[in-house]
Amino acid sequence: MKGFIKICTIFIIMIVFLIPKSYCDVGSFESYSGGGGDSYSSSHRDYRTSKDNKTANARPATEFEKISIACISVLIIIGFIVVIVIDIKSDKELRETLRNIKTPEQIAKEIKEKDELFNEEEILAWAKDLFVKLQQAWTKRDWNEIRPFETNELFELHKNQLQGYIDNGTVNVMDRICINYARLFSYNIIGEKEYLTIEINSRMKDYIIDEKTRKVVKGNTYTEYKNTYRLRFERKLGVKTKEGTMKLNTVECPKCGAPLDITLAGKCNYCNSIVTTGEYNWCLAELDRV
Repeated sequence: MKGFIKICTIFIIMIVFLIPKSYCDVGSFESYSGGGGDSYSSSHRDYRTSKDNKTANARPATEFEKISIACISVLIIIGFIVVIVIDIKSDKELRETLRNIKTPEQIAKEIKEKDELFNEEEILAWAKDLFVKLQQAWTKRDWNEIRPFETNELFELHKNQLQGYIDNGTVNVMDRICINYARLFSYNIIGEKEYLTIEINSRMKDYIIDEKTRKVVKGNTYTEYKNTYRLRFERKLGVKTKEGTMKLNTVECPKCGAPLDITLAGKCNYCNSIVTTGEYNWCLAELDRV
């Protein structure tokens, strides 16, 4: 069906733009240009159905018109072939994509083959807790507590976005957060990193208030919005799950064991190790609503 639509579209375009128009057959150039295609088509129908008009107005096609029609025919045939080839290629790519789609069970099995302590239930629970923590930190307008869990790029992006609310004197309230489900969505390896995407479906209230008056300036306090998000985590290839690391309340540096008090650059204040780049655990790299 998709290929058929493409073919019809190309055919119509060629008919409209490429077939030479003879303004001498029926009607006049002024009426055609002024009245558009309808007046021309109407006159053309009279010409084809009226024997007298046909006899009076018919004339042999010129050599130029014959050559033009032949060229257009060839172009139409080429167009058909090109569309069919593209359609076959697209279907092949679609089939290849579908073959590469993995179930949550297949994803968990693939990761566990390289990471013995990887546990699907634990990482889903961790991702759900992190998602809620993100919403709460957004409402509190304090993004520093999210620092250990995001890559440098994503942290700076979210921090700058949140600063916009602070500068405007408003608060984006995320309230009554409820996770409907979470599942492993995709897993792949690119270069020296592995990426795991977790899909989360949630329901929550989302509105904006004035920080001083606490009055709602956008949205309302009773509507609950249901959305699906995809959280893409990354970590360095070869890193394995360690006991106790899949908890948000982990307060120790994964390298030196000191209390986890990190700078805005993502460094441990004690050993200067950067702990937010996926060197030691999964780190949130992307957060998209779909």
